[in-house]
This record gives sequence, structure tokens and C-alpha cells, in this order.
Amino acid sequence: MTATHGPSAGDAAPATGSDRRTDPPATTGATDTSAAGRDTVAEVVRQWRAVHPGLDTGPMEVIGRINRCSALFQQAEDAPLRRAGLTRPEFDLLGALRRTGHELTPSELARETFSSGAAVTKRLKQLTERGLVERRGDTRDRRVAHVRLTDAGRELVDGILPAQLSYETAVLSGLDHAELGDLASLLGGLLSQLEGRLGALRA
Repeated sequence: MTATHGPSAGDAAPATGSDRRTDPPATTGATDTSAAGRDTVAEVVRQWRAVHPGLDTGPMEVIGRINRCSALFQQAEDAPLRRAGLTRPEFDLLGALRRTGHELTPSELARETFSSGAAVTKRLKQLTERGLVERRGDTRDRRVAHVRLTDAGRELVDGILPAQLSYETAVLSGLDHAELGDLASLLGGLLSQLEGRLGALRA
């Protein structure tokens, strides 16, 4: 999902009064899955506990659900984007150019969209052929290209975005506004930590 999807971590208001959760903290590795329903990850966790009852499955309960949700979102295929003939990665490129409001180099687009340089090059070629973006060379360094939206690209992004957000609102309709805010805040905190620490964990 793009950065525009749902409330951002910064938009989530701090819990006060009736909004504050009063449930006792969950014990790591012993999450009560009955409240959230028997999702597929709950069954996976149950099976692992039967095989290795001494293992802490807490991380699996979080990461497994994030991965499963991501897979289901991708399977939904983003109906408004599909109707416009765009893939999600292509829309992310167009969206990065639109929301930043200025030209970006392919390497900057790769960072903005968490993509590889090769993938960005391939997508830019397709979007250029459709007349949605255009490239110009750098006057000081011929190895550098600058990419910008064409008028057609800007109109396409602005036309699709409201429909895409409505679609994503429907996808998340099982959560109320407070729950969405809590989830966005928790995921924002997790993402911030991972972006700062994941490289060190891989070493």
C-alpha cells in the first residue's frame, strides 16, 4: 500500500479517556487468538506449539500475520489500478513523482518506492512508452536522467487516487476509525525500528 493509505502514524491521536485500551498486556507467545477469530496464522501457531511447546511463537504471530495480510492485499489486485491498466509498482512510481512535486532521478525513485534499480528502469520504460512520464538528461552529467510526470500522467494519478483510496477504505472496513489509528501507529513504530535496525540484524 502506498504512503497515502489509511491514517498515518502521525495522524493517529493519542489514546485518551474512552479511547485508551484497558486490556491487560498480552503475554509474549501466548496471544489469545479467539478475540480476533481463528485466522490461518493462529492455526499455524497452534501446530508449532504442539510440536515445540517450549518455543516463543510471539514473533511468528506478528510477522506471519503481516505477511499474510500483504499477500491478500496483493491478491485483491487493486481494482481501480487494474482498470486503468496500471500495476501497483507502476502507480507507486507515478505517485512518488506526483506527491514530491518535482523531478526525480531513477535512483531516487528506487529509494522512494523501495524497489531495485533494474525494476525501476523497466517500469519507467513502460510508463514512458505510454506517455505518462518523460526523461531528460542532466546538463552536467550525461549518465544522470531526470524523470517527471507528463500532463497525462498527472491527470491519471489525480483521477485514480480518490477511487483507489475508496477501494482501500472498503478493504479495511472491518476496522473502525480508532482501530485503524492504533494499527497505523503500531505499524509506523515497527517500520521506523526496522528501517533503523534491519541492516544490522542481517550482518
